[in-house]
Amino acid sequence: MLTLWCPDWPAVAACLADGTPLHLPAAVFHANRVVACTAVARAAGIRRGMRRRDAQSRCPELNVFPPDADRDARLFEPVAAAVEQLVVGVEVVRPGLVAVPAGGASGYFGGELRLAELLVEHVSQHTGVECQIGVADGLFAATLAAHRAQLVERTRTPDFLAPLPVTELDQPHADRAELVDLLRRLGLRTLGAFAGLAERDVAARFGRAGMIAHRLARGLDERPPHRRRPPPELTVTTTFDPPLDRVDAAAFMARTLAERFHGGLARHGLACTRLGIYATTENGEELSRVWRCAEPLTPQGIADRVRWQFDGWLRAAPDERPTAGVERLRLVPEETVEGHSLQLGLWREGTGVLGGLADEHGPAAERAGRALVRVQGLLGPDSVFTAVLDGGRGPAECVRLVPWGDPRAPQSPPDMPWPGRLPAPSPATVYAQPLPARVLDAAGAEVRITRRRELSAPPHRVAVGDGPLREVLDWAGPWLVDAHWWTPGGDGVRTRVQAVLAGEPETAVLLTRVGGSSPQWTVEGVYD
Repeated sequence: MLTLWCPDWPAVAACLADGTPLHLPAAVFHANRVVACTAVARAAGIRRGMRRRDAQSRCPELNVFPPDADRDARLFEPVAAAVEQLVVGVEVVRPGLVAVPAGGASGYFGGELRLAELLVEHVSQHTGVECQIGVADGLFAATLAAHRAQLVERTRTPDFLAPLPVTELDQPHADRAELVDLLRRLGLRTLGAFAGLAERDVAARFGRAGMIAHRLARGLDERPPHRRRPPPELTVTTTFDPPLDRVDAAAFMARTLAERFHGGLARHGLACTRLGIYATTENGEELSRVWRCAEPLTPQGIADRVRWQFDGWLRAAPDERPTAGVERLRLVPEETVEGHSLQLGLWREGTGVLGGLADEHGPAAERAGRALVRVQGLLGPDSVFTAVLDGGRGPAECVRLVPWGDPRAPQSPPDMPWPGRLPAPSPATVYAQPLPARVLDAAGAEVRITRRRELSAPPHRVAVGDGPLREVLDWAGPWLVDAHWWTPGGDGVRTRVQAVLAGEPETAVLLTRVGGSSPQWTVEGVYD
């Protein structure tokens, strides 16, 4: 992957839009803090995250600009177009960064170094913008290589990433600041140190966000390759009469079109990660651009990219602007993934009677609400429930069923610390009545909890109910909770252990040992 990066793009775009020379110090502020600044401002001591008052005290002549995503995207379109004049397959990752496959283009131009030199010179001549090139395996590594203007040899990406600080994981729009801070406090200060951890340990401690970051630190893509050609009906096409030639009209149109496009994908259980925007003008001109996104695109994300792209097309320089309005527009899902990460619906948190459902899906949510009220009318008010995420330590405690129509406010704060709480993910199936189980060690004796609250021996075999004994392939825990010890007949210490059982197929279970007068093991839940 080859990436072309324009340093400090929000600040550079603000200067270009305002007509401020780039040799003057300038910074973009959001909530009175620096989010981007030019190289001249950095030389004066300005840094990202600095308060506006501190920044202006260090550099009184600092030019101050507000953030504007539309401005950044509109002014970056000429840069993307300049790259597209030399190579095909340009993908806009975000304003300021584009990515292209390096293989074909480097072979045509005589190598990656020669291609990088041509791109830097071509972009500078046609747009007046300075840029840096990076080449590496994968988008994340190529982006870091562009920050350092390096061309990393094939298969050498892990070696390139290993000495870099773990703070590099906190890229724009990635929202990994908390994870990076936790890794640093744990002593994992380089990408190599983080990459050296076992995947199982990362998943148990950091969850899905940690697994994605771990893959990046190892030089892999954010997710395993999972491309497939979407069915043709997922492409959304619309025509405009009269042709579309104003940005405000395009912004209004983008919202409706994005809902249609996203809804079609959601009905097939898919989400889009690479969006193709293809337009045809009244004079037959063909316009196209592909936007890449690390996370599956939401309707708002799709609408933003359509609006940004029209802004770039319709407000380009006169010699690059379309000669007529856009008559036909196509949105194509160039790459899709399973949409489970965006599957919301009836269980989403919210306020009021519908719990946010009407705001989330509009007319579809209203129809679902009327259907549920109809079922209540036929079967009674306690016949329809929705789930609310609550605070707790066990999987059954974290979900509370609320009759449809009752307030859905959590009773226990789910974001508070819960000592002994199971790490994510939770079991896919949680039994209303736990299944009895036997947990034996290698000698055939029952695994108990010692006075030090430790397992008497590692679990070796497990029998669920009347089933046969199955070998334990792997296990994690224990997690201990004092459950109602202060009440008569309380459970005492409740111990949970995760175990993977051999068999066809292998099964991951959540084992629980309940204390009290007659302690016993049960299966509380099963993982997918």
